[in-house]
Amino acid sequence: MTANRAILNVSVLAELVRSAQPPTVLDVRWTLAKDGRAAYAAGHLPGAVFADLDEDLCGQPGAGGRHPLPDPAALEAALRRLGVRAGHPVVVYDAGGPNPTGAAARAWWTLRWAGIDDVRVLDGGYAAWVADGRPVTTDPVEPALGDVTVTPGGMPVWTEAEASDPRNVLLDARIPQRYRGEIEPVDPVAGHIPAARNIPAAETVDERGLLRPPDIAGDRIGAYCGSGVTAAQLVLALHERGVPAALYVGSWSHWITDPGRTVAKGDNT
Repeated sequence: MTANRAILNVSVLAELVRSAQPPTVLDVRWTLAKDGRAAYAAGHLPGAVFADLDEDLCGQPGAGGRHPLPDPAALEAALRRLGVRAGHPVVVYDAGGPNPTGAAARAWWTLRWAGIDDVRVLDGGYAAWVADGRPVTTDPVEPALGDVTVTPGGMPVWTEAEASDPRNVLLDARIPQRYRGEIEPVDPVAGHIPAARNIPAAETVDERGLLRPPDIAGDRIGAYCGSGVTAAQLVLALHERGVPAALYVGSWSHWITDPGRTVAKGDNT
């Protein structure tokens, strides 16, 4: 596998997992209900190891938001426990489908941020694998201990300063109703960051959940969502188009921790 591409299709991954040197495959299915582990137990790709997005790949919720950057040492320990090895390719997947959670994209982004270059995302996720008639298993996987070293800084990160800079292009990956401030099912304040443009994550995939990068241009692009998970889907999609984009990891859950920061509502404000 090569590091310049982020997406891997089902047929290619099926060949790789049967090869003499298969990639490390991480199942990162996740929802706000935190039911990914149950989904993994009910069926997963052969050889895949379950990675808990909250516990393994993110820091603890707090002032930095609901899914802040992980402590590098803690991330390194988690990745080694998951079997990630230095110089060895990694493939991540989530549930897939037409309404992406962004979990696999955030896992891809986090590993790339950690200095791991050869990381790919299964296009269409678990749903695409099953739809293609590929085998699944309920057998637990105990990976050999990995030896990867985490070196932070491999992906661009925005703070609230860059997110609010009018010279930058800021994309909001949440559904339109949350962007406009009509509903807010998770965070205590509704609305969006002023001047942000709403590009819902669902617009990055087709009806089967396969990646369909949006046509967005700009020299300095960043993305955010509620807590920096779904926004990674935009970063991933733009990466496939050859457009670099930063992630505001703290996202809305961090923005609203300061009551002095402006909250906008409605369209294009």
